[in-house]
Amino acid sequence: MSAFGLPLPRMRYSASARREFAWAYFFLLPTFFFLLVLTLFPIVYAFWISLHDWSLIPRDYPFIGLENYVRALSDTVVVKSMTNTIIYTIVTVPVSMALSLGLALILNQKTLPFRAFFRTLYFIPVITSWAAVSFVWRWLFEPRYGIVNETLGTVGIHGITWLASPQWALPAIMIVAIWKSLGYGMVIFLAGLQSIPQEYYEAARIDGANRWQLFTGITFPLLNPTLVFVTITSVIASLQVFTPVALMTARGIGEAGGPLDSTRVMVYQIYSTAFRSNQLGYGAAQAFILFALVLVITLIQLRLARRDVSYD
Repeated sequence: MSAFGLPLPRMRYSASARREFAWAYFFLLPTFFFLLVLTLFPIVYAFWISLHDWSLIPRDYPFIGLENYVRALSDTVVVKSMTNTIIYTIVTVPVSMALSLGLALILNQKTLPFRAFFRTLYFIPVITSWAAVSFVWRWLFEPRYGIVNETLGTVGIHGITWLASPQWALPAIMIVAIWKSLGYGMVIFLAGLQSIPQEYYEAARIDGANRWQLFTGITFPLLNPTLVFVTITSVIASLQVFTPVALMTARGIGEAGGPLDSTRVMVYQIYSTAFRSNQLGYGAAQAFILFALVLVITLIQLRLARRDVSYD
């Protein structure tokens, strides 16, 4: 029915059009199959596991309903890992975005020499594996011989034990994460800056606008879609941090979390519960709690950023 209550005409397709649709769906079948088998089915099955007392040992898995979820929300270790994850996200995302935007503004200057070289230089950490980055930075943070403490010693700062300290272990992970993500945000912001029509800047300069006024009145508002994209992707990535924690703060083979669990984050907690403690049902419940946290934060961000930007 139309908006006026009148019946809409039925769409009729020719035989050739129907054949094209049939072939299109035929070629999409492999994608639908892999989406179903590798994504949707594991999600549904993981939720089913979270409702049971499930382990890797073959036995009867009793149905316990939401007991795993209630247990997780009252578990001090899980709450600690959630707190660490949120602190990590609150610190790394704004700092990384601010530095990335600053780099993008600098490298967007056409008069800057060697712009391509600097773009490549800052983007190299992004494409470097987290495993390699973690091992290198673990050596750099070494208390006695690491370059970081050697450099700080030249300005009178001594004795920071970084990865062995409950106060400094998480900030050390944050420093590495900010350094590694700078190039990603820089490239996205550069693309956003270069999509802004130059006529706006020329008109503003004729009216006497200075650089700060150009940034606050033109650049920042028109970068809103780019800011939203970088914010959401960065927050999702930060909430799922795992590799640097597992490799930089390991106390033994496969055991990490930092001193006094100061770097224990949600994904590591899920891994430890499911595969080290052999509690798959409990670990699956924690995974869905993290999923709910990511979903809620993402929806809040989209809600706050729902502003259409027009060039008219």
